[in-house]
This record gives sequence, C-alpha cells and structure tokens, in this order.
Amino acid sequence: MIKKLFFVSFFGVLFVSCKDEAPKPKEKIATFVNKILPEDIKTITPEEAQTYHKNPERKYEYRTGSYNDYEYNYDVVGTDSLGNNVKGNVIVKGKYGAGMLIDSTGKAFDVEVEWTGYDLLKGKDKKGIKYTLKTE
Repeated sequence: MIKKLFFVSFFGVLFVSCKDEAPKPKEKIATFVNKILPEDIKTITPEEAQTYHKNPERKYEYRTGSYNDYEYNYDVVGTDSLGNNVKGNVIVKGKYGAGMLIDSTGKAFDVEVEWTGYDLLKGKDKKGIKYTLKTE
C-alpha cells in the first residue's frame, strides 16, 4: 500500500514538474502616435498655448502639455559628421523630437533628434547626415 502511494505521488510530482510553462505574452511596443515634425517648431497651437510654461532657471525655452505629457523646446548647438558647426531649435517629447538646424552658411534644414545623455542629443537629417547636439 505504501509502495503504491509512493509510486502514485512520485509520478504525480514528475508529471506536474515536467509540464510546459505557459507561453509568455509578447511584449507590445507602444507606437509614437503623435510624432513631432520639424514644422512643429514654427507655431504653437491654441491647445498648446493653454499649457505654455516658461522657466528661466531651466535649459528649455518653454514647455507645453500636461503632467507626464510635456513637449520641451530647446535651442541647440553642435556639429555635423564632417565637423561643421550648426545651431537651431528642436522640440522634444520623451526621448524623441524634431526641429530645424542652420549651418554655417545660413542654410536651414529639418532634423529628427533623440536624447543620448544629459543635455546631449543626436540628430539626422533627410540626407542621412548625422549631428551631435547640445542644449544651450
């Protein structure tokens, strides 16, 4: 009797421990629905004007939006991948943003940016030229 009980419990434990784990649900990646475009720096919408905030103690020129959903506007300076100086203005929401840069000849062009560190951004224009930028 004890042998039968031991035998049944042994195979019961073995059966339960060998059971496949339930597949883990795939992680959904949130898409950035409201992508910031370079032309967004040209105007402030009436909706953004309602939440416009300027703080001279901070590096950003101004911010719009609400708690956990802010867009920040920065003046930036930096260089392109060839070492040419650029300056401009970008809007960033979360880690990503966009804006306009001006090269040393005065030519303006659009750029998409991404934070890489404190006060540091990397950017890329439509031609594929890369930029290293710092907030002012």
